[in-house]
Amino acid sequence: MVELRDLSVTFTGGRRPVRAVSGVSLTVRRGEVVALIGESGSGKSVTLRSLLRLHPERRTQWAGTVKVAGLDVLALSGRALADYRGKVASMIFQEPLLALDPVYTVGAQIVESIRRHEDVSPAEARQRALALFERVRIPSPERRLQAYAHEMSGGMRQRAMIALALACRPQLLLADEPTTALDATVQIQILLLLRELQRDLGLSVIFVTHDIGAAVEVADRIAVMYAGRIVEEGTARDLIRQPRHPYTIALLKSRAHGAMARGTPLDTIGGAPPDLSALPPGCAFAERCPLATDACRARVPDAVAIAPGHRALCLRTDDAAALAPDLLPTP
Repeated sequence: MVELRDLSVTFTGGRRPVRAVSGVSLTVRRGEVVALIGESGSGKSVTLRSLLRLHPERRTQWAGTVKVAGLDVLALSGRALADYRGKVASMIFQEPLLALDPVYTVGAQIVESIRRHEDVSPAEARQRALALFERVRIPSPERRLQAYAHEMSGGMRQRAMIALALACRPQLLLADEPTTALDATVQIQILLLLRELQRDLGLSVIFVTHDIGAAVEVADRIAVMYAGRIVEEGTARDLIRQPRHPYTIALLKSRAHGAMARGTPLDTIGGAPPDLSALPPGCAFAERCPLATDACRARVPDAVAIAPGHRALCLRTDDAAALAPDLLPTP
């Protein structure tokens, strides 16, 4: 369904070019859920938005290959690009209050999307919108179709955003931190709803999050991003049980879990991510890594195969095993 090969995204609007994504390669099979995790600024959302070409064209330079359902996304333009967005690939944005148009009812926006891609009457499109509201379990769906985004709660807006994303039956669903602005109870509801819809509809999903717990809940595979690169990738089980990149291990250690004794302080990752306009010549995590050597700082490491389908961009994968936490639950 998705094939990224050496994708690089550089923004040129400031004083210096900012290379937000550097040589990302990733595949997503049909019906598979892949999570992208990492700190803010690691390139997750930039990668996701590149799949829809949502970055400003004049200030963005793309390199590499982006294919979705056999389409060369970077070669699309005009009407072909508009036809692709929503019909082949669709996105759930992080903040639906900003993504939904405030001057139109939510129902009107879903109806417009359906009619843009399919030759149906307004009445038929409205029935589809109502069915979608029922599918995502919005209470009083008839009345909520007539509501504006600001008249809905956060959880209800996110469900409406999911309904809008699914309106034209896309093959690929892109979810950009869809639970960030929600309280814990609603987060769980949205995650379970997304997983249920993915299974029922056979969707391929790329799920962006900084929460490893959320990634484990919904994903088949996890890709860990740091400074614009995928530094480790594998199945959810392998990545939790056998992390081999120091950054992945640091993320796992910084998360609270049920086996921790009350009052135990969380580990933190010292330092800060590098400046993406002046990336170091070697591993970008070296200045924060307890295992870094001069060799790590000299060049970007090649991918090391840990197990079938599990790889890490690190020279010290064997030594990193000793750092791995052993108290986290296996998905």
